[in-house]
Amino acid sequence: MAFFRPRVSREAEVRYHADLEIRRNFGDVLEKVRVAQRRFQEAKAAGAPLPGLREAALGLDTALTEALRAAEAGQRATFGVKSYDSRIARRKGRATPDGALWTDEVNRLRTMREAHRLSGIPRMPRVGRTGDPARLTPRDVRGGLASARG
Repeated sequence: MAFFRPRVSREAEVRYHADLEIRRNFGDVLEKVRVAQRRFQEAKAAGAPLPGLREAALGLDTALTEALRAAEAGQRATFGVKSYDSRIARRKGRATPDGALWTDEVNRLRTMREAHRLSGIPRMPRVGRTGDPARLTPRDVRGGLASARG
């Protein structure tokens, strides 16, 4: 007596094909990261003003996030359609040579993005009532808090 059991869910198939489409554009997405990184490095080397440098840094962050999402999609697609439903299938897919390559790429991109977020994006100084961020006084801070409460 044989029972019919679907191999994977319909949702898993849809997600798998969507990830395949995203994976096809991975080379283009990596090229965007290279361009954004080059632009950020050139802005830093040229001594660009803070708003321009921050804009270039945020552009690099956006490109890294997009590349990370594409790499994660490629990783999931490499693991196979069964891995969307089964934790064991995911582990088996990760243990293959192609799965290990995609996992390393995802980890590399995630590390790059987090390192950039922690130390690469310059912060804009806050400006108090005096107009000079270096001349903030406790009165400026208290006044801002009092107006926010009431």
